[in-house]
Amino acid sequence: MKRVLVLGAGLVARPALRYFLRHPEYRIVVATSQPERGEQLMGEHPRGRVMQLDVRDHAALAPLVAEADAVLSLLPAELNPGVARVAIAERRPLVNTSYANADMRALDEEARREGVLLLCEMGFDPGFDHMTAAATVRRLRFAGGRLTELASACGGFPAQDANTNPWGYKFAWRPQAVMIAGRRPARYLADATEVTIGEGEVFRHHWPIVVDGLGVFEVYPNRDALAYREPYGLADVRAMFRGSLRYPGWSETMDAAFRLGLFELAPEAIAVGTTYRDFVSRRVDGGSGGRLVERVASYLGVDPDSEILARLEWAGLFSDRLVPEREAAPIEVFGNRLAKLMAYQPGERDLAVLKHVFTVVFPDGSREEVTAQLVEQGEAWGDTAMARTVSLTAAIGVRLILEKGVQAVGVQIPTLREIFEPVLQELAELGVAVAETHVRSVPGPFST
Repeated sequence: MKRVLVLGAGLVARPALRYFLRHPEYRIVVATSQPERGEQLMGEHPRGRVMQLDVRDHAALAPLVAEADAVLSLLPAELNPGVARVAIAERRPLVNTSYANADMRALDEEARREGVLLLCEMGFDPGFDHMTAAATVRRLRFAGGRLTELASACGGFPAQDANTNPWGYKFAWRPQAVMIAGRRPARYLADATEVTIGEGEVFRHHWPIVVDGLGVFEVYPNRDALAYREPYGLADVRAMFRGSLRYPGWSETMDAAFRLGLFELAPEAIAVGTTYRDFVSRRVDGGSGGRLVERVASYLGVDPDSEILARLEWAGLFSDRLVPEREAAPIEVFGNRLAKLMAYQPGERDLAVLKHVFTVVFPDGSREEVTAQLVEQGEAWGDTAMARTVSLTAAIGVRLILEKGVQAVGVQIPTLREIFEPVLQELAELGVAVAETHVRSVPGPFST
């Protein structure tokens, strides 16, 4: 019997739990701060157990890790380094779905010394995007191509029949994680020139993008694309971009919220009786004079009738509704407000979308544009597309480690062939696979 410790029972957990329990040789322990949520997901399955745990209590976590053959963390990124330290101490492999941040990467040497694999970025974005990119690059190079450009974009948002609010967005995971991602700086390569975008500025850099079969969306930079040149095998490309996809209008509205201070991380006291109007007003000009919409418009340099302000007003940020938090960072107040208004309703479906565009040059001088695209739609009254693509990817990674073995140790991401080939194969068997289109141009007799 193989024993897997699953940490967390949030919005993406159910497909992973069901995946393990379909295999009779697996026994699952779900450790979570929300045991009622875990019990709802697990039911009365004889090979599943749910227990309450504060994952920051490493003394309580350690015996659970020691009893498991592998650990799957579906926790927020900031909690994973602590879990990883326990996994190293107990010499158990750990798979998680979050970016390998500096705190996690600092554990690489110790994990290698103990022979422990810490497999990070094993979800959809990051995760499935890495694997499909690395696999496509390898195949095109094997065919004799030289990769010169890669533009990659991923996103999760409501299906078009569930796109019922002016923001064009609903939350399939923690709102604060979405906001924090928008605070981060970004970097990409354009025509062999590095482009660096400062903290909090990513929403000011967005462009339209067509997703085949769905229409026009917008894309904005996602973190440091250049960090993936070597893992993808693209050290000599002239252009490399990684971006996030949204419906049009998202970026300009989130940029306005950032400029209003609604992404600030420092907690502050909020007096009883404070309204959202008060909360926003003091960020504009201390709360004095004139209609708030007009003052915000002046502060942001936009028209009072703009769609940006209409979205903020729809969210109740200019209203007399009371702010429920008593001590919280603005990013929590803002995120909690949006989460309340922009949750998926029963029966509504989401979309998880990926689009890679590769430019390849072949020895005969011909040039090919290869587009790899995934549009995964959630199930009405079932799993969301985001839950399916994130947690199935991670669960398959755990099973790969336990049943077939992975030679790599230390902090890794799934751009290794021994990981991405079998994981992508099984995902394809479950219906999660990119579709490719190829457009090739052949040089004429006078081409140089």
